[in-house]
Amino acid sequence: MVQLDAIDHKILALLQENSRLTIQEIGQRINLSKTPVHERIKRLEREGVIDRYVSILDKKKLGNILMVYCQVTLDRQTRDAFAEFEAAVRGLPEVLECNRVSGSFDYLLKIISRDMETYNRFHQDQLSVIPGTLHISSFFVMSEVKNSTVVPLG
Repeated sequence: MVQLDAIDHKILALLQENSRLTIQEIGQRINLSKTPVHERIKRLEREGVIDRYVSILDKKKLGNILMVYCQVTLDRQTRDAFAEFEAAVRGLPEVLECNRVSGSFDYLLKIISRDMETYNRFHQDQLSVIPGTLHISSFFVMSEVKNSTVVPLG
């Protein structure tokens, strides 16, 4: 685990809210000059605390109105079966998140789709045909209560 101080936390909080802030703007907000802010950000990037900078798009404005969570169970729980499934899922742009979990199923997937018909085609033509897939349960999001990318820094 990387050791962070209060200034690092302030910088990270600002960048999580708006990664387009300039070094000067960050410095003004935390009362620090540009050089130490720049050096801290570079260190946080080097140490992997800052993984990447991204833009968050409005999925509905882009026509993706259906969010689906899927529980996936494989026919066998072996290293090879997991690796094969994970490699296949990485190639599916509709899958926003894929996590191997403990419990009564193997994977929890977060999938985005334009509509039910498009999801049905994806489910039949791409997801269910991944070798080793035994069972898929789909859950459709009715209302998005909270959607955040901010990691708590407490």
